[in-house]
Amino acid sequence: MKSVPKLIKRFIGILLLSTVLILVLNIAVIFFIGLKQMPNSSPYAAADETASSLTKTDSGYILDSAAQKVLDQSHAWAIFIDNDTHRMVWHTDNLPDGIPSEYSLADVSSLTLGYLKDCPTYVGENDYGIMVLGYPADSYWKSMWPSWDYHFIADLPQTILIAFLCNIFLIFIIYITVVSRLIKSVNPIICGLNGLTSNEPVTVQEKGVFSELARCINQTSATLQAQDRQLKKRETARANWIAGVSHDIRTPLSMVMGYAGQLENAPSLSEDERKKAYVILKQSEKMSNLINDLNLASKLEYNMQPIHLQSQNAVALIRQVVVDFLNTDAESKYPIHWETDSELHSCIIQADGDLIKRAVSNLISNSINHNENGCSIYVCVQAEQNTCVISVEDDGVGASDEQIEKLNTASHYMVCDENITEQQHGLGLLLVKQIAASHNSRIVIGHSKYNGFAVSIILPL
Repeated sequence: MKSVPKLIKRFIGILLLSTVLILVLNIAVIFFIGLKQMPNSSPYAAADETASSLTKTDSGYILDSAAQKVLDQSHAWAIFIDNDTHRMVWHTDNLPDGIPSEYSLADVSSLTLGYLKDCPTYVGENDYGIMVLGYPADSYWKSMWPSWDYHFIADLPQTILIAFLCNIFLIFIIYITVVSRLIKSVNPIICGLNGLTSNEPVTVQEKGVFSELARCINQTSATLQAQDRQLKKRETARANWIAGVSHDIRTPLSMVMGYAGQLENAPSLSEDERKKAYVILKQSEKMSNLINDLNLASKLEYNMQPIHLQSQNAVALIRQVVVDFLNTDAESKYPIHWETDSELHSCIIQADGDLIKRAVSNLISNSINHNENGCSIYVCVQAEQNTCVISVEDDGVGASDEQIEKLNTASHYMVCDENITEQQHGLGLLLVKQIAASHNSRIVIGHSKYNGFAVSIILPL
Protein backbone atom coordinates (compact mmCIF):
# COMPACT_ATOMS: atom_id res chain seq x y z
CA MET A 1 0.00 0.00 0.00
CA LYS A 2 2.78 2.42 -0.90
CA SER A 3 0.29 4.67 -2.67
CA VAL A 4 -1.66 5.47 0.54
CA PRO A 5 1.12 7.53 2.25
CA LYS A 6 1.66 9.28 -1.06
CA LEU A 7 -2.06 10.06 -1.22
CA ILE A 8 -2.02 11.45 2.34
CA LYS A 9 1.01 13.64 1.55
CA ARG A 10 -0.71 14.95 -1.55
CA PHE A 11 -3.88 15.82 0.37
CA ILE A 12 -1.89 17.57 3.10
CA GLY A 13 0.04 19.48 0.46
CA ILE A 14 -3.23 20.57 -1.14
CA LEU A 15 -4.50 21.67 2.28
CA LEU A 16 -1.39 23.76 3.02
CA LEU A 17 -1.40 25.27 -0.45
CA SER A 18 -5.10 26.11 -0.17
CA THR A 19 -4.54 27.74 3.23
CA VAL A 20 -1.66 29.86 1.93
CA LEU A 21 -3.64 30.89 -1.16
CA ILE A 22 -6.67 31.87 0.95
CA LEU A 23 -4.46 33.88 3.31
CA VAL A 24 -2.78 35.68 0.41
CA LEU A 25 -6.15 36.36 -1.20
CA ASN A 26 -7.53 37.82 2.03
CA ILE A 27 -4.51 40.08 2.45
CA ALA A 28 -4.85 41.24 -1.15
CA VAL A 29 -8.57 42.00 -0.68
CA ILE A 30 -7.89 43.97 2.52
CA PHE A 31 -5.12 45.86 0.74
CA PHE A 32 -7.34 46.86 -2.18
CA ILE A 33 -10.16 47.86 0.16
CA GLY A 34 -7.69 49.97 2.11
CA LEU A 35 -6.63 51.73 -1.08
CA LYS A 36 -10.15 53.05 -1.44
CA GLN A 37 -10.01 54.45 2.10
CA MET A 38 -7.08 56.84 1.54
CA PRO A 39 -6.36 59.41 4.27
CA ASN A 40 -7.20 62.34 2.00
CA SER A 41 -10.70 60.93 1.51
CA SER A 42 -11.34 60.63 5.25
CA PRO A 43 -14.22 62.86 6.53
CA TYR A 44 -11.97 64.00 9.40
CA ALA A 45 -9.34 65.20 6.93
CA ALA A 46 -12.08 66.84 4.83
CA ALA A 47 -13.33 68.75 7.92
CA ASP A 48 -9.82 70.03 8.70
CA GLU A 49 -9.22 71.06 5.08
CA THR A 50 -12.59 72.83 4.89
CA ALA A 51 -11.85 74.73 8.12
CA SER A 52 -8.48 75.82 6.72
CA SER A 53 -10.10 76.93 3.45
CA LEU A 54 -12.61 79.19 5.22
CA THR A 55 -11.32 82.78 5.43
CA LYS A 56 -12.74 85.76 7.34
CA THR A 57 -13.35 89.06 5.52
CA ASP A 58 -14.98 92.37 6.43
CA SER A 59 -18.21 91.19 4.87
CA GLY A 60 -18.15 87.76 6.53
CA TYR A 61 -16.68 84.28 5.85
CA ILE A 62 -15.79 82.96 2.38
CA LEU A 63 -15.06 79.28 1.53
CA ASP A 64 -12.46 78.43 -1.07
CA SER A 65 -13.98 77.15 -4.35
CA ALA A 66 -11.88 73.96 -4.29
CA ALA A 67 -13.15 73.07 -0.84
CA GLN A 68 -16.70 73.85 -1.93
CA LYS A 69 -16.27 71.49 -4.88
CA VAL A 70 -15.15 68.67 -2.56
CA LEU A 71 -18.25 69.21 -0.42
CA ASP A 72 -20.49 69.18 -3.45
CA GLN A 73 -18.97 65.91 -4.70
CA SER A 74 -19.57 64.31 -1.26
CA HIS A 75 -23.10 65.77 -0.98
CA ALA A 76 -21.96 67.18 2.38
CA TRP A 77 -23.09 70.35 4.10
CA ALA A 78 -21.06 72.54 6.49
CA ILE A 79 -21.54 75.05 9.30
CA PHE A 80 -19.00 77.20 11.11
CA ILE A 81 -19.45 77.90 14.86
CA ASP A 82 -17.74 80.95 16.34
CA ASN A 83 -15.45 80.34 19.30
CA ASP A 84 -16.71 83.32 21.30
CA THR A 85 -20.43 83.38 20.71
CA HIS A 86 -20.97 79.60 20.09
CA ARG A 87 -23.30 80.64 17.28
CA MET A 88 -23.41 79.48 13.67
CA VAL A 89 -21.82 82.35 11.71
CA TRP A 90 -21.56 80.60 8.32
CA HIS A 91 -23.09 77.64 6.48
CA THR A 92 -23.35 76.16 3.00
CA ASP A 93 -26.40 76.63 0.86
CA ASN A 94 -27.54 73.00 1.13
CA LEU A 95 -28.05 73.13 4.89
CA PRO A 96 -30.87 70.75 5.95
CA ASP A 97 -33.93 72.06 7.76
CA GLY A 98 -33.90 72.08 11.54
CA ILE A 99 -30.18 72.64 12.03
CA PRO A 100 -29.75 74.77 15.21
CA SER A 101 -28.03 78.15 14.98
CA GLU A 102 -26.62 78.15 18.53
CA TYR A 103 -24.58 75.40 20.29
CA SER A 104 -23.46 74.76 23.81
CA LEU A 105 -20.26 72.93 24.75
CA ALA A 106 -22.32 69.75 25.23
CA ASP A 107 -23.74 70.16 21.72
CA VAL A 108 -20.25 70.59 20.28
CA SER A 109 -19.10 67.44 22.10
CA SER A 110 -22.06 65.53 20.66
CA LEU A 111 -21.25 66.79 17.15
CA THR A 112 -17.69 65.57 17.53
CA LEU A 113 -18.70 62.05 18.58
CA GLY A 114 -21.87 61.35 16.71
CA TYR A 115 -24.70 62.68 14.62
CA LEU A 116 -26.79 65.82 13.99
CA LYS A 117 -30.30 65.26 12.59
CA ASP A 118 -29.26 61.65 11.69
CA CYS A 119 -26.33 62.97 9.66
CA PRO A 120 -22.85 61.79 10.70
CA THR A 121 -20.81 64.86 11.61
CA TYR A 122 -17.07 65.53 11.62
CA VAL A 123 -15.32 68.54 13.16
CA GLY A 124 -12.33 70.64 12.07
CA GLU A 125 -11.02 73.90 13.50
CA ASN A 126 -9.26 77.18 12.67
CA ASP A 127 -8.41 80.35 14.60
CA TYR A 128 -11.98 81.64 14.67
CA GLY A 129 -14.02 78.59 15.51
CA ILE A 130 -14.90 75.02 14.55
CA MET A 131 -16.08 73.67 11.21
CA VAL A 132 -18.78 71.00 11.29
CA LEU A 133 -19.28 68.80 8.20
CA GLY A 134 -22.46 66.78 7.86
CA TYR A 135 -22.77 63.85 5.43
CA PRO A 136 -25.79 61.94 4.15
CA ALA A 137 -27.13 59.42 6.64
CA ASP A 138 -26.10 56.39 4.52
CA SER A 139 -22.53 57.58 3.84
CA TYR A 140 -20.69 56.74 7.11
CA TRP A 141 -21.26 54.80 10.29
CA LYS A 142 -19.83 56.17 13.58
CA SER A 143 -19.14 54.42 16.85
CA MET A 144 -20.52 56.62 19.61
CA TRP A 145 -18.53 55.12 22.45
CA PRO A 146 -15.13 54.07 21.05
CA SER A 147 -13.75 52.94 24.38
CA TRP A 148 -11.96 49.60 24.78
CA ASP A 149 -10.26 47.73 27.58
CA TYR A 150 -6.54 48.55 27.56
CA HIS A 151 -5.39 44.93 27.95
CA PHE A 152 -7.72 43.83 25.18
CA ILE A 153 -6.08 46.29 22.78
CA ALA A 154 -2.58 45.50 24.06
CA ASP A 155 -3.12 41.73 23.63
CA LEU A 156 -5.01 42.07 20.32
CA PRO A 157 -2.11 40.91 18.03
CA GLN A 158 -1.53 37.85 20.21
CA THR A 159 -5.28 37.16 20.34
CA ILE A 160 -5.58 37.40 16.54
CA LEU A 161 -2.59 35.05 16.08
CA ILE A 162 -4.03 32.50 18.52
CA ALA A 163 -7.43 32.69 16.82
CA PHE A 164 -5.78 32.26 13.43
CA LEU A 165 -3.79 29.22 14.60
CA CYS A 166 -6.90 27.69 16.18
CA ASN A 167 -8.77 28.15 12.91
CA ILE A 168 -5.94 26.53 10.96
CA PHE A 169 -5.81 23.63 13.43
CA LEU A 170 -9.57 23.16 13.22
CA ILE A 171 -9.47 23.18 9.41
CA PHE A 172 -6.59 20.69 9.51
CA ILE A 173 -8.50 18.35 11.85
CA ILE A 174 -11.60 18.50 9.67
CA TYR A 175 -9.54 17.91 6.54
CA ILE A 176 -7.64 14.97 8.03
CA THR A 177 -10.91 13.41 9.22
CA VAL A 178 -12.46 13.68 5.78
CA VAL A 179 -9.32 12.41 4.04
CA SER A 180 -8.91 9.48 6.44
CA ARG A 181 -12.47 8.40 5.73
CA LEU A 182 -11.83 8.73 2.02
CA ILE A 183 -8.63 6.69 2.27
CA LYS A 184 -10.45 4.08 4.34
CA SER A 185 -12.89 3.74 1.44
CA VAL A 186 -10.10 3.72 -1.14
CA ASN A 187 -7.94 1.05 0.58
CA PRO A 188 -10.19 -1.92 -0.36
CA ILE A 189 -10.32 -0.65 -3.94
CA ILE A 190 -6.50 -0.50 -4.13
CA CYS A 191 -6.22 -3.98 -2.59
CA GLY A 192 -8.74 -5.26 -5.11
CA LEU A 193 -6.82 -3.78 -8.04
CA ASN A 194 -3.57 -5.29 -6.71
CA GLY A 195 -5.33 -8.62 -6.50
CA LEU A 196 -6.47 -8.33 -10.12
CA THR A 197 -2.91 -7.67 -11.31
CA SER A 198 -1.69 -10.82 -9.52
CA ASN A 199 -4.61 -12.87 -10.89
CA GLU A 200 -6.01 -13.60 -7.42
CA PRO A 201 -9.72 -13.97 -6.59
CA VAL A 202 -10.96 -10.59 -5.38
CA THR A 203 -14.06 -9.72 -3.36
CA VAL A 204 -14.47 -6.05 -2.40
CA GLN A 205 -17.28 -5.00 -0.06
CA GLU A 206 -19.77 -3.02 -2.11
CA LYS A 207 -20.59 -0.06 0.12
CA GLY A 208 -19.73 3.61 0.49
CA VAL A 209 -19.07 6.17 -2.20
CA PHE A 210 -17.04 3.66 -4.22
CA SER A 211 -19.67 0.91 -4.22
CA GLU A 212 -20.10 1.04 -8.00
CA LEU A 213 -16.34 0.79 -8.55
CA ALA A 214 -16.16 -2.12 -6.08
CA ARG A 215 -18.95 -3.87 -8.00
CA CYS A 216 -17.02 -3.47 -11.26
CA ILE A 217 -13.86 -4.89 -9.64
CA ASN A 218 -15.77 -7.92 -8.33
CA GLN A 219 -17.30 -8.55 -11.75
CA THR A 220 -13.91 -8.20 -13.43
CA SER A 221 -12.36 -10.63 -10.93
CA ALA A 222 -15.10 -13.18 -11.56
CA THR A 223 -14.62 -12.86 -15.33
CA LEU A 224 -10.83 -13.24 -15.07
CA GLN A 225 -11.12 -16.27 -12.80
CA ALA A 226 -13.56 -17.91 -15.22
CA GLN A 227 -11.21 -17.23 -18.14
CA ASP A 228 -8.26 -18.58 -16.12
CA ARG A 229 -10.15 -21.80 -15.36
CA GLN A 230 -11.04 -22.23 -19.03
CA LEU A 231 -7.43 -21.59 -20.06
CA LYS A 232 -6.09 -24.11 -17.55
CA LYS A 233 -8.58 -26.70 -18.78
CA ARG A 234 -7.54 -26.08 -22.37
CA GLU A 235 -3.82 -26.20 -21.52
CA THR A 236 -4.30 -29.41 -19.56
CA ALA A 237 -6.22 -30.96 -22.44
CA ARG A 238 -3.47 -29.95 -24.88
CA ALA A 239 -0.72 -31.36 -22.65
CA ASN A 240 -2.64 -34.62 -22.22
CA TRP A 241 -3.24 -34.80 -25.99
CA ILE A 242 0.47 -34.32 -26.73
CA ALA A 243 1.45 -36.96 -24.16
CA GLY A 244 -1.17 -39.39 -25.45
CA VAL A 245 -0.29 -39.01 -29.11
CA SER A 246 3.43 -39.29 -28.35
CA HIS A 247 2.85 -42.47 -26.39
CA ASP A 248 0.59 -44.03 -29.02
CA ILE A 249 2.93 -43.26 -31.91
CA ARG A 250 6.06 -44.71 -30.31
CA THR A 251 5.08 -48.38 -30.77
CA PRO A 252 4.31 -48.25 -34.53
CA LEU A 253 7.30 -45.96 -35.06
CA SER A 254 9.67 -48.40 -33.33
CA MET A 255 8.30 -51.20 -35.56
CA VAL A 256 8.91 -49.07 -38.67
CA MET A 257 12.47 -48.33 -37.53
CA GLY A 258 13.12 -52.03 -36.74
CA TYR A 259 11.87 -53.32 -40.09
CA ALA A 260 13.65 -50.51 -41.97
CA GLY A 261 16.90 -51.47 -40.22
CA GLN A 262 16.44 -55.10 -41.26
CA LEU A 263 15.65 -54.16 -44.86
CA GLU A 264 18.71 -51.90 -45.01
CA ASN A 265 20.96 -54.89 -44.28
CA ALA A 266 18.99 -57.52 -46.24
CA PRO A 267 21.28 -59.07 -48.93
CA SER A 268 18.28 -60.12 -51.05
CA LEU A 269 17.40 -56.49 -51.82
CA SER A 270 19.00 -54.38 -54.48
CA GLU A 271 21.27 -51.45 -53.62
CA ASP A 272 18.53 -48.96 -54.55
CA GLU A 273 16.02 -50.71 -52.28
CA ARG A 274 18.49 -50.74 -49.37
CA LYS A 275 19.04 -46.98 -49.86
CA LYS A 276 15.30 -46.44 -49.66
CA ALA A 277 15.18 -48.46 -46.46
CA TYR A 278 18.03 -46.33 -45.12
CA VAL A 279 16.06 -43.16 -45.90
CA ILE A 280 13.01 -44.61 -44.13
CA LEU A 281 15.16 -45.42 -41.09
CA LYS A 282 16.73 -41.94 -40.94
CA GLN A 283 13.41 -40.18 -41.34
CA SER A 284 11.91 -42.41 -38.67
CA GLU A 285 14.78 -41.51 -36.34
CA LYS A 286 14.13 -37.84 -37.08
CA MET A 287 10.43 -38.36 -36.30
CA SER A 288 11.36 -40.07 -33.03
CA ASN A 289 13.58 -37.14 -32.09
CA LEU A 290 10.76 -34.73 -32.88
CA ILE A 291 8.41 -36.66 -30.63
CA ASN A 292 10.97 -36.56 -27.82
CA ASP A 293 11.44 -32.84 -28.37
CA LEU A 294 7.68 -32.31 -28.33
CA ASN A 295 7.32 -34.16 -25.05
CA LEU A 296 10.20 -32.29 -23.42
CA ALA A 297 8.96 -28.91 -24.72
CA SER A 298 5.49 -29.65 -23.35
CA LYS A 299 6.90 -30.61 -19.93
CA LEU A 300 9.03 -27.47 -19.79
CA GLU A 301 6.07 -25.36 -20.89
CA TYR A 302 3.97 -26.58 -17.94
CA ASN A 303 6.85 -26.88 -15.42
CA MET A 304 6.48 -30.66 -15.36
CA GLN A 305 10.12 -31.40 -16.15
CA PRO A 306 12.27 -31.56 -13.00
CA ILE A 307 15.43 -29.46 -13.24
CA HIS A 308 18.44 -30.98 -11.42
CA LEU A 309 20.87 -28.10 -10.99
CA GLN A 310 24.44 -29.09 -10.19
CA SER A 311 27.88 -27.58 -10.64
CA GLN A 312 28.88 -28.52 -14.18
CA ASN A 313 31.96 -27.85 -16.28
CA ALA A 314 30.46 -26.41 -19.47
CA VAL A 315 33.68 -27.06 -21.43
CA ALA A 316 33.57 -30.78 -20.68
CA LEU A 317 29.81 -31.02 -21.30
CA ILE A 318 29.90 -29.38 -24.71
CA ARG A 319 33.08 -31.22 -25.75
CA GLN A 320 31.26 -34.51 -25.10
CA VAL A 321 28.37 -33.43 -27.36
CA VAL A 322 30.79 -32.49 -30.13
CA VAL A 323 32.59 -35.87 -29.86
CA ASP A 324 29.28 -37.74 -30.11
CA PHE A 325 28.37 -35.90 -33.33
CA LEU A 326 31.84 -36.45 -34.80
CA ASN A 327 31.49 -40.19 -34.24
CA THR A 328 28.18 -40.31 -36.16
CA ASP A 329 29.32 -38.25 -39.17
CA ALA A 330 30.87 -41.09 -41.17
CA GLU A 331 30.82 -39.14 -44.46
CA SER A 332 32.47 -36.02 -42.91
CA LYS A 333 29.74 -33.98 -44.56
CA TYR A 334 29.31 -31.84 -41.45
CA PRO A 335 32.74 -31.34 -39.89
CA ILE A 336 32.61 -29.78 -36.42
CA HIS A 337 35.37 -27.41 -35.32
CA TRP A 338 36.12 -26.99 -31.62
CA GLU A 339 36.80 -23.24 -31.31
CA THR A 340 37.15 -23.05 -27.52
CA ASP A 341 40.36 -21.44 -26.27
CA SER A 342 42.85 -24.18 -25.38
CA GLU A 343 43.72 -22.37 -22.15
CA LEU A 344 40.09 -22.51 -20.97
CA HIS A 345 39.87 -25.85 -19.18
CA SER A 346 36.75 -25.20 -17.11
CA CYS A 347 33.73 -22.92 -17.06
CA ILE A 348 31.65 -23.80 -14.01
CA ILE A 349 27.88 -23.26 -14.19
CA GLN A 350 24.88 -24.36 -12.13
CA ALA A 351 22.89 -26.39 -14.63
CA ASP A 352 21.12 -29.61 -15.50
CA GLY A 353 23.81 -31.28 -17.57
CA ASP A 354 21.44 -33.44 -19.64
CA LEU A 355 19.29 -30.44 -20.61
CA ILE A 356 22.29 -28.30 -21.59
CA LYS A 357 23.66 -31.15 -23.73
CA ARG A 358 20.21 -31.54 -25.28
CA ALA A 359 20.09 -27.84 -26.15
CA VAL A 360 23.53 -27.86 -27.82
CA SER A 361 22.65 -31.09 -29.66
CA ASN A 362 19.52 -29.43 -31.02
CA LEU A 363 21.56 -26.44 -32.26
CA ILE A 364 24.04 -28.71 -34.05
CA SER A 365 21.17 -30.77 -35.50
CA ASN A 366 19.53 -27.53 -36.61
CA SER A 367 22.62 -26.64 -38.67
CA ILE A 368 22.68 -30.14 -40.17
CA ASN A 369 18.96 -30.23 -41.02
CA HIS A 370 18.98 -26.83 -42.76
CA ASN A 371 22.11 -27.44 -44.87
CA GLU A 372 21.48 -30.51 -47.00
CA ASN A 373 24.59 -29.91 -49.08
CA GLY A 374 26.79 -29.94 -46.01
CA CYS A 375 28.47 -27.22 -43.92
CA SER A 376 31.13 -26.66 -41.30
CA ILE A 377 29.93 -26.24 -37.74
CA TYR A 378 31.85 -24.21 -35.16
CA VAL A 379 31.31 -24.75 -31.44
CA CYS A 380 32.80 -22.48 -28.80
CA VAL A 381 32.65 -22.04 -25.02
CA GLN A 382 33.75 -18.67 -23.59
CA ALA A 383 33.78 -17.01 -20.16
CA GLU A 384 32.74 -13.37 -20.49
CA GLN A 385 31.90 -10.97 -17.62
CA ASN A 386 30.53 -13.51 -15.12
CA THR A 387 28.74 -15.42 -17.88
CA CYS A 388 29.41 -18.59 -19.81
CA VAL A 389 28.63 -18.22 -23.51
CA ILE A 390 28.05 -21.38 -25.54
CA SER A 391 27.99 -20.61 -29.29
CA VAL A 392 27.07 -22.84 -32.22
CA GLU A 393 27.72 -21.34 -35.68
CA ASP A 394 27.90 -22.63 -39.24
CA ASP A 395 28.90 -21.43 -42.69
CA GLY A 396 25.74 -22.70 -44.35
CA VAL A 397 22.81 -20.94 -46.01
CA GLY A 398 22.13 -18.77 -42.93
CA ALA A 399 19.03 -16.59 -42.61
CA SER A 400 17.91 -13.12 -43.66
CA ASP A 401 17.60 -10.20 -41.25
CA GLU A 402 13.81 -10.50 -41.37
CA GLN A 403 13.93 -14.20 -40.56
CA ILE A 404 16.30 -13.62 -37.63
CA GLU A 405 14.03 -10.87 -36.32
CA LYS A 406 11.08 -13.27 -36.41
CA LEU A 407 13.09 -16.03 -34.73
CA ASN A 408 13.97 -13.66 -31.90
CA THR A 409 10.46 -12.22 -31.44
CA ALA A 410 7.78 -14.50 -32.93
CA SER A 411 5.95 -16.88 -30.62
CA HIS A 412 5.88 -20.62 -31.14
CA TYR A 413 2.85 -22.55 -32.27
CA MET A 414 2.69 -24.22 -28.84
CA VAL A 415 1.82 -20.81 -27.38
CA CYS A 416 -1.90 -19.95 -27.31
CA ASP A 417 -1.96 -17.11 -29.78
CA GLU A 418 -4.52 -16.36 -32.48
CA ASN A 419 -1.86 -14.75 -34.67
CA ILE A 420 -0.62 -18.08 -36.04
CA THR A 421 0.87 -16.48 -39.17
CA GLU A 422 3.66 -15.01 -37.02
CA GLN A 423 4.51 -18.32 -35.30
CA GLN A 424 7.52 -19.41 -37.28
CA HIS A 425 10.30 -21.42 -35.70
CA GLY A 426 10.17 -25.16 -35.00
CA LEU A 427 10.61 -27.32 -31.94
CA GLY A 428 14.40 -27.27 -32.01
CA LEU A 429 14.86 -23.59 -31.22
CA LEU A 430 11.80 -23.58 -28.95
CA LEU A 431 13.38 -26.29 -26.84
CA VAL A 432 16.66 -24.37 -26.65
CA LYS A 433 14.79 -21.24 -25.53
CA GLN A 434 12.86 -23.18 -22.89
CA ILE A 435 15.99 -24.86 -21.53
CA ALA A 436 17.75 -21.49 -21.34
CA ALA A 437 14.75 -19.94 -19.57
CA SER A 438 14.66 -22.79 -17.03
CA HIS A 439 18.29 -21.87 -16.17
CA ASN A 440 17.54 -18.13 -15.84
CA SER A 441 19.47 -17.59 -19.06
CA ARG A 442 18.79 -16.40 -22.58
CA ILE A 443 19.73 -17.14 -26.18
CA VAL A 444 20.83 -14.79 -28.94
CA ILE A 445 20.07 -15.65 -32.58
CA GLY A 446 21.99 -13.89 -35.32
CA HIS A 447 24.39 -14.06 -38.22
CA SER A 448 27.56 -16.12 -37.98
CA LYS A 449 30.96 -14.59 -38.56
CA TYR A 450 31.37 -17.50 -41.00
CA ASN A 451 28.47 -16.13 -43.13
CA GLY A 452 25.98 -18.65 -41.83
CA PHE A 453 23.66 -19.05 -38.83
CA ALA A 454 24.61 -18.53 -35.18
CA VAL A 455 22.97 -19.14 -31.80
CA SER A 456 24.52 -18.36 -28.41
CA ILE A 457 23.33 -19.56 -25.00
CA ILE A 458 24.33 -17.13 -22.25
CA LEU A 459 24.44 -18.75 -18.79
CA PRO A 460 25.50 -17.17 -15.48
CA LEU A 461 28.75 -18.53 -14.04
